[in-house]
Amino acid sequence: MRYLTNKYFSFALLCFCHCLVSAQGLSDFKIKSNATPTQWTKQILKGNILPEYPRPQMSRKNNWQNLNGLWQYIITEKEASIPDKFDGHILVPFPVESSLSGIKRKLLPNELLWYKKSFEFGGLKNGQRLLLHFGAVDWRATVYVNGNNVGEHTGGYTAFSIDITNYLKIGENVLIVKVYDPSDKGIGPHGKQVLNPGNIYYTPSSGIWQTVWLEQVPATYIRRLIQTPDFDNGIIKVAVDIEGSHSPVEIEVSATTENGETYTSKGLSTHIIPLKIKHVRPWTPDDPFLYDLKVIVTKNGQKLDEVSSYFGMRKIETRKDSSGYYRIFLNNKYTYNLGVLDQGFWPDGLYTAPTDSALMFDISMIKAMGFNTIRKHIKIEPARWYYHADRIGVLVWQDFVNPNQRLPEGSKSEFERQVSETIGQLYNFPCIITWVLFNERWGAYDQQRLTEYVKKQDPTRLVNGHSGELLYVNNILRDTASNPYVSSDMADIHSYPFPRNAPSLNGKAKVLGEFGGIGVPVEGHIWNDLIAGWGYNGMGTPQLLKLQYAQMIDSLLILEKKGLTASIYTQPFDVESEQNGLLTYDRTVIKIPLNLIQSLNAKVLPLLSFKYSNNLTKNIQVADTTVVTYEKRTELYKSGSCDSACLRSLSIMAFTKKDTSLSKLVSAQYIEGIKDKFSETNLRYIINFTLTTNDPGFSILFNNRKTINAVLGENASENAILNILFKDKIEPHLKDSIVDWNRIESDLLPYGDLAEEKISSSKLLYYFGKSDWDNFGKYYKIYFEKVLKYKRNNLHINNLSWPIFEHITDRDILEVAVRVMKFNIDNYDANNVNAIDTYANLLYKTGKKDEAITWQLKAIKMSKNNEEFRSNYEKMMKNQKTWD
Repeated sequence: MRYLTNKYFSFALLCFCHCLVSAQGLSDFKIKSNATPTQWTKQILKGNILPEYPRPQMSRKNNWQNLNGLWQYIITEKEASIPDKFDGHILVPFPVESSLSGIKRKLLPNELLWYKKSFEFGGLKNGQRLLLHFGAVDWRATVYVNGNNVGEHTGGYTAFSIDITNYLKIGENVLIVKVYDPSDKGIGPHGKQVLNPGNIYYTPSSGIWQTVWLEQVPATYIRRLIQTPDFDNGIIKVAVDIEGSHSPVEIEVSATTENGETYTSKGLSTHIIPLKIKHVRPWTPDDPFLYDLKVIVTKNGQKLDEVSSYFGMRKIETRKDSSGYYRIFLNNKYTYNLGVLDQGFWPDGLYTAPTDSALMFDISMIKAMGFNTIRKHIKIEPARWYYHADRIGVLVWQDFVNPNQRLPEGSKSEFERQVSETIGQLYNFPCIITWVLFNERWGAYDQQRLTEYVKKQDPTRLVNGHSGELLYVNNILRDTASNPYVSSDMADIHSYPFPRNAPSLNGKAKVLGEFGGIGVPVEGHIWNDLIAGWGYNGMGTPQLLKLQYAQMIDSLLILEKKGLTASIYTQPFDVESEQNGLLTYDRTVIKIPLNLIQSLNAKVLPLLSFKYSNNLTKNIQVADTTVVTYEKRTELYKSGSCDSACLRSLSIMAFTKKDTSLSKLVSAQYIEGIKDKFSETNLRYIINFTLTTNDPGFSILFNNRKTINAVLGENASENAILNILFKDKIEPHLKDSIVDWNRIESDLLPYGDLAEEKISSSKLLYYFGKSDWDNFGKYYKIYFEKVLKYKRNNLHINNLSWPIFEHITDRDILEVAVRVMKFNIDNYDANNVNAIDTYANLLYKTGKKDEAITWQLKAIKMSKNNEEFRSNYEKMMKNQKTWD
């Protein structure tokens, strides 16, 4: 369908037409396979993706156009310019790594992700402007409109807007977004996202992951509202940030109560406008009342702009109670913070909830379980999440997203910029009562300065300067701190699995920032059943979880009487390899019956008067209290009563218990019976259980490489095949006193180029171990010239390149090593100071002195004047050998 528009068509009509086209366009869209879909996953296929107004606290609902839906996409090399052709379609705003995006493909540090979308524009009048808004794009986004670079934003968690009016044309306009996201290999805050997920770290969420939208605004318009409640005096203070006027304009603010009573105040845009509220109704978790707010901008009696908002009247502080303990007080009343550590990951959308109702479900379920607090862990959510938290009524401890833990050059400034943007973006939400600066020393630095900076930026909230600066695991203190909790409002410890009290420090509330983490796997609801589940007390059963959770609640009762004022349980939902949630990752199985969790939590916190609908729990099952044992499954198998699910589980159990013969027998039977061999879950199983070239999975891997790589990512099949060839055909011979390489090469002849590559890497490592530097250099050259061509490597490049520098004089091999190290730095080790030093020394040995000195100085700076690096630099300056 093509729009027939002219300048007289209304913007609202264009929005309506665009939404219809977006929904129709999903008829051919396919969600990528996912082992743990949620109850909302298939709702995506209905179209109209996340259609809700994305900014509830500053609403112009009639003048916006949602750009969510199918966009074109392509992934290119990092140096590529704007592409002419695109590969296919991606569903925005779901991260490219997610199944809901339709792509489910990792974005690498040496790549760019490009988006393309066309939209119709019918013109503006009276000096109006058109703004392009992005909820969040991870990590660096460059935006083009009709080929023009209109703006760039760096930072994966905060919103940004661009005025694109001057770049538009009547009719069709082309929007292109370029994204670079090195994840944990870069300098930006990345939270729990890592390129190689496992344990307590998860799959990245690259690219556009929150709503994209257009908004029509007047020539002079409200850019931002800043709302500060003065609870004790019954005043809401409103500051209005105006765009498009060089002189002050008049502002009128009005608030409406529950019975329709309206309060109004006026002032200039250059001043904070106080609005007095009579008979204030406090915002609390038990009564989350929100006042409607309207802000109107006028000049000389003419209305220029109007927005709708809301606010809650609440106050948060720490003060002594009657027993002399510092407590958290909400609206001048002691309020115990009984909370959970919520990470905001989804099995289908990763960082992006599949629907708005899914987003709301998490908050509602947490409150239904009897908690009044959510610690939002190392993630910034879309505005609608905080809107639902405000409406439903939960207290929020908001973590800042930690810097890269290695603190590479540039990471500190990126972190501090993100902190500032986060405070500005979330300032108005009444649910947020605490900022959490650092977590367990992950990239922590300048703690006092930054804690005081956050307090200065937002004096209306508490600041938890360091959650878990003291960390206890199994009752053992892992680390100590020289000056814990400096300038903080809280003394916060982590204790796994069982709770303990924080130290008593003058002026600081005692809080337990994390505890629990009891692992309970639920078969059929596991992100990846091929890896061991993870929990702080190993893997238990639902029955054991009930018992231990009840014991933990009893402990909290004792600790609370000794001054504990908050506790955060890890965690409400499983996340990827972590199976320590109260619910499974797909939100379909609760591990303790809801009424039991409620009654246990009510011992600490009187049950909130939260009335949840039946829809909240209608798709929720209670975890089985019985566990099918290994012996029972084996018995079923021998009797011929083991179906495909039983075969899969039994083979994994046998593998875990090192029952090799049974594991091999059962896995072969399962693989031969798989109908959908190319689903991600089944392919990972095939790789895991294919150990030799004679196993049934090997021919699947060897003969379907292109198909497999499209599902699992670039080189996935090749890497699996190479590993099998080594284990089956090479490794057994390496134990011989004299290795018969000719025999190995003969055995591997049927496997072509991959066999040659594995032989060369095996010889490389073999001669490295023998300190046979001539042969080591020979096969270094052979191996890396091949793998660099395919951008495939499983070896530690820096560790193998340093001996080349030390022992090799052959110019050709040294030149290869220079190229290898440059490839390594560009793609993997940009922040590895040792890799940079190796590269500098290789450059110097090949005669590239000036370039070598530049890189050596970089290594010295990054290492904070390492003596060895400094010595090599001085030798370079004197033309002396650095390899003696």
